[in-house]
Amino acid sequence: MQAEDARYLKRKVKGGTIDIHPTEKALVVNYELEATILGELGDPMLGERKECQKIIRVKSLNPNSDLSSLAKEIIDKCKLIHPSKLPEVEQLLYYLQNRKESEPTKASGKTQLQEKPEVPTYDATEIDEVANINDVDDYMELLYEDVPEKIRGSALILQLARNPDNLEELFQNETVVGALARVLREDWKKNTELATNIVYTFFCFSSFTQFHGVILHFKIGALCMNVVEHELKKYDMWNEELQRKRKTAEGEKDKKTKEDLEKSLQKYDGLVKKQEQLLRVAFYLLLNLSEDLKVEMKMRNKNVVKMLVRSMERDNFELLILVVSFLKKLSIFIENKQEMATMNIMERFVKIVPCEHEDLLNITLRLLLNLSFDADLRSKMIKFGLLPKLVGLLNNENHRLIVLCILYHVSMDDKSKSMFTYTDCIPMVMKMFLESPENPDLELLALCINLAANKRTAQIICEGSGLKMLMKRAFKFKDPLLMKMIRNISQHDGPTKNLFIDYISDLAEATLNCDDEEFALEALGILGNLTIPDLDYELILREYNLVPWIKERLMPGSAEDDIVLQVIILVGTVCNDDACAKMLAESNIIQCLIELLNAKQEDDEMVCQIVYVFYQMIFHESTREVIIKDTQAPAYLIDLMHDKNAEIRKVCDNTLDIIAEFDEEWAKKIQLEKFRWHNSQWLEMVETRQMEDMADPYMYPEDEYDPYLQDADILDRPDLFYGDAYDNGIMDGHLTPEYIDENGVYDGKPYGYGYGADADDGYEPYARPESHVGFVMEGSQATDDYGNLLDPYSQPMVDPYSQPVVDEYGRYINNGAQEEEDYNQYGYGMR
Repeated sequence: MQAEDARYLKRKVKGGTIDIHPTEKALVVNYELEATILGELGDPMLGERKECQKIIRVKSLNPNSDLSSLAKEIIDKCKLIHPSKLPEVEQLLYYLQNRKESEPTKASGKTQLQEKPEVPTYDATEIDEVANINDVDDYMELLYEDVPEKIRGSALILQLARNPDNLEELFQNETVVGALARVLREDWKKNTELATNIVYTFFCFSSFTQFHGVILHFKIGALCMNVVEHELKKYDMWNEELQRKRKTAEGEKDKKTKEDLEKSLQKYDGLVKKQEQLLRVAFYLLLNLSEDLKVEMKMRNKNVVKMLVRSMERDNFELLILVVSFLKKLSIFIENKQEMATMNIMERFVKIVPCEHEDLLNITLRLLLNLSFDADLRSKMIKFGLLPKLVGLLNNENHRLIVLCILYHVSMDDKSKSMFTYTDCIPMVMKMFLESPENPDLELLALCINLAANKRTAQIICEGSGLKMLMKRAFKFKDPLLMKMIRNISQHDGPTKNLFIDYISDLAEATLNCDDEEFALEALGILGNLTIPDLDYELILREYNLVPWIKERLMPGSAEDDIVLQVIILVGTVCNDDACAKMLAESNIIQCLIELLNAKQEDDEMVCQIVYVFYQMIFHESTREVIIKDTQAPAYLIDLMHDKNAEIRKVCDNTLDIIAEFDEEWAKKIQLEKFRWHNSQWLEMVETRQMEDMADPYMYPEDEYDPYLQDADILDRPDLFYGDAYDNGIMDGHLTPEYIDENGVYDGKPYGYGYGADADDGYEPYARPESHVGFVMEGSQATDDYGNLLDPYSQPMVDPYSQPVVDEYGRYINNGAQEEEDYNQYGYGMR
């Protein structure tokens, strides 16, 4: 067939069956559309058939409706229903009238949840006439008329766009797309229905990625952002006006005022309903466009997060599902999450969690899960009372897994763990765990492990026969994660620790003979936590022959670091007992620990635990001598005394204090090391000065200079502190401590009192003199009591700035003569 042969187009509509809409108060009319192209002589050249549906909503239907009149009205307006089907229509309306409203799914059982929001439906698109793709140019012409015609034309184009088969053809017609964009840009403020129709049309295009380019070309996304922002401002204005009228009605209590308020409320409800339809299609369009991260970034720069959070205060479930879905997508970026936090998004969840709408609740919990990675937002969950609400959702199978993940994140904070004791979480979790099959959900186990790390929650877990059931299940299934939970329980002091006495034999057996290394490691960790005063550790070591096993594990490279660390902790625990400490010391365990300390000196945790073992052994008289006299443990402790790790320093200091108390030789070395560390900067300066002075061979003969500081005991070198004053007994007007007794008395007088003319005046002990240059002014530049020079012809020994004067050879001037011997010997010049 040639294109020029086609002359006529014949369309035939054939009515079909009438059904009931499954969820809404509506009739579904099925019909068949047959389009035939006729040739010049009227013969059919090409034909196509298509099955179509039309939905007729009857929202005005109520128990008092006249079904006969309503059925006639429907048949008169809808040409697709033949008048002969009047009884059938009445019967269907009767069924709709008596059908119960579909209720939201209850939280009792597990239902199918929607991952994405439903495609919005809009009443304004339901018009009497059926749109035809061949008349699209006529519909476009309506867009150039007044607002009512524009609404009708946009509704017909939207009817075509809602059928995905027509999108490609509409897309090829650039004139139609351009006209829609122009009308939306110019007239969106004039009529909400018009704006909704056009935005809905572009939303249909946005459902397919290949059409995004055209939408971005006409800047529809930016225009939708402006529409949303404007509508939110209008909503705020409506609320303010409504609040004013309510206050007026409450104050005046006039019948007319109340009637005005009721009319305003009805008008408000109608406006909000239309506005929420527009917001829904606009947000859905933006959500589809945000597949491109660059476009999403532009939306964020235009405050899309702020708009979405503000929209969460609405009561429309469909709109809320869309808004929360959009926020969930945005929340994976930290900038968006921080902006949500500044908008107090946690406060908005209070009215949504929980809610009757299952899909909304599910998507809200997913958003909460994304936000729960932030510690500040987790604390706000506690602040706004979301924790008990989340715990209450554990009984709902639809949301249990997500809620467990959120509760796990909350339980990571130590401050939040205790808040679980004010909810029913622990009994519910224990019940779920003990009734679960062999391999429970990892999220459930992780939550239990975190809760067991808190002393109060651990006590609740162990109430009744809780610990007994956990131990029974752990040894039955050899579950290392469950053993980790039990290990967390065992670390708390109090009555819970004594409950483990009955399981020591099982734990020791699992430690020595279990094939599962992780399970054995956790069992070993539990034994290491059992610091119980009344426990006979010696009996345990002998009964299970643990000493050779411990010694073997402590050899460097013989076992994994995790196992070695737990063995060291176990040694530190059993060393509480004097007999055990002696047994281990005699088994050369201390030397093994020293070798391990050399090999693992970069591992702070292992070093700290080894030092703690030494600390425990120092307490016992039977092992104290072994450590101090027979090992180099004190020397290693001195080396670690200034470690960068605060805990290691603390344990070392405590251990060295005990060693210094019982051994004078080590006490002196410890004191010297502490002095070196405390005065390290000063010592470094002195050593540097000595090295510089010794570099001149003419100044110091080779056999006359003092030895290096490191070759002598600093505490035995008082001349370093007091200089020549140490030899003379007087230093700068003060006395050295060597000449003062323990009562602070020197020569029968309190220290700090002078002699001679000023003997009765005295001065404050340790007072700093006005000047220290008096001792270099003897002789030539000394003055009498009236300030006159004793020797006016002598050279000054200090300059105007009170600095000693030197001659051209760099020597100090002393009454015209130099003390060469003192200078050569000490390098200080004038003494």
